[in-house]
Amino acid sequence: MPCVLTQVCSGFEQRFAEFAFEPGFAAAVDQHVAEIRERLGATAPGLEPAAPDRGALVDYALGFTDALAETGWREPVGHDYAVCRLTALSWLVRRHSMAGPRGA
Repeated sequence: MPCVLTQVCSGFEQRFAEFAFEPGFAAAVDQHVAEIRERLGATAPGLEPAAPDRGALVDYALGFTDALAETGWREPVGHDYAVCRLTALSWLVRRHSMAGPRGA
């Protein structure tokens, strides 16, 4: 079974291309990245925020995707809260090279 972080990235990192022509989406994802960092305590002084703890990010992603599955959420054509959040998770994973091996 693939890692939840790898699954989220494979489903949402292609949305990074939309940042170039949808600045509102890029800004929304940036806000979600900041909220996730804050929620997981990944703050640090200086210009470069600290990487979130991988285990905490995995737990957060599992909880979020489980909640989406329980509500029957389906990815819309546009951008809703969940798309922004999942794209933000993907961005954090790729930025900090956290996509683990299968089963991790």
